[in-house]
Amino acid sequence: MDLRSTPEQELLRRTVREFAEAEIRPFVMDWDEAQAFPAELVPRLASIGLMGIQIPDEFGGAGMSAIEYCICIEELARVDPSIALSVAAHNGLALAHLSMFGNDAQREKYVAPLARGETLGAWCLTEAGSGSDAAAMRTSAHRSGGQWVINGAKQFITHGKIAGTLVVIAVTDRAEGRRGVSTFVVERGTPGLQAGKKENKLGMRASDTSEVIFQDCRVPAEALVGKEGEGFINTLQVLDAGRIGIAALAVGLAQGAYEAARRYAHERRQFGQPIAWFQAIRWKLADMATRIDAARLLTYRAAWMRDMRQERTSTASSMAKLYSSEIAVRAADECVQIHGGYGFMKDYPAEKYFRDVKLCTIGEGTSEIQRLVIARELLGH
Repeated sequence: MDLRSTPEQELLRRTVREFAEAEIRPFVMDWDEAQAFPAELVPRLASIGLMGIQIPDEFGGAGMSAIEYCICIEELARVDPSIALSVAAHNGLALAHLSMFGNDAQREKYVAPLARGETLGAWCLTEAGSGSDAAAMRTSAHRSGGQWVINGAKQFITHGKIAGTLVVIAVTDRAEGRRGVSTFVVERGTPGLQAGKKENKLGMRASDTSEVIFQDCRVPAEALVGKEGEGFINTLQVLDAGRIGIAALAVGLAQGAYEAARRYAHERRQFGQPIAWFQAIRWKLADMATRIDAARLLTYRAAWMRDMRQERTSTASSMAKLYSSEIAVRAADECVQIHGGYGFMKDYPAEKYFRDVKLCTIGEGTSEIQRLVIARELLGH
């Protein structure tokens, strides 16, 4: 396993970094204050392949590897974790599910427009009473006259109000438990589909998070994605890959916080010298850099395993997501601490990294769930 970047990957990193600095950084706080996803950014993201990062060329995607996907998400999160979250949810959840388990007709109808950035995707799994316990979902779908009728509500859905294509996980046979869960693709504008409450969040505020409600929402038989009854296992497979993306997001956020702290430490003077000269600050920065490097290596290892088509990546993905998200929390905390009183003010980026970072230990499986996954593999049950 050689995790050294190729020249092409270095060029990709520079390209995404330059894009993020020019197209995102000047507007970060405006978007955060407005709590609105910048729809005008989508065509520009698509222009450099970021709306279909791992989708093959024939479907309008960029055809990148899992490691290259991590590079893209990391560089976006370094500047604005909110935008990175939206790109990761679009690519790693909704689009990934359709690409992995959709049939040829569904890939042609939905994957290609999503990869070209013509519409946004939403992945509808979480419910008010079904978070970590995804099998406890209440949203249901039943057959009626050659159609499927969906009823229920999903909560905390990224792009819930603004997505044009929604991938919905619902119970089709409650008696079968986890084997009675299926997946459907639903288009915005379908009668019975409506956006509910838009969440007022602590962080990641420029990424739309909303409730999605289904009231006798009728979709055609061909809206079934994958095989009936395999929605739950397909969901776990999507999450395995998606967690690598969240790990990369956490690494990028931590890197951004570290760079902000390092920059401030050189600029801020106390007792006649930059605070970067004081051992207390130097050791904080050294620890931050070391942890970030370790998190990046764990994340890239999991991505490499996916690129190598290794069958079992659950443990590696969970390790990467667990460690990266938790060291990102520490990095954001140290960033605020190094800034002192200024770290509490919106004039500096420290406070936003601090608000944004906590979602990394919650979304796409909490830290507790990651430890459960890892422990099951280690202990055999």
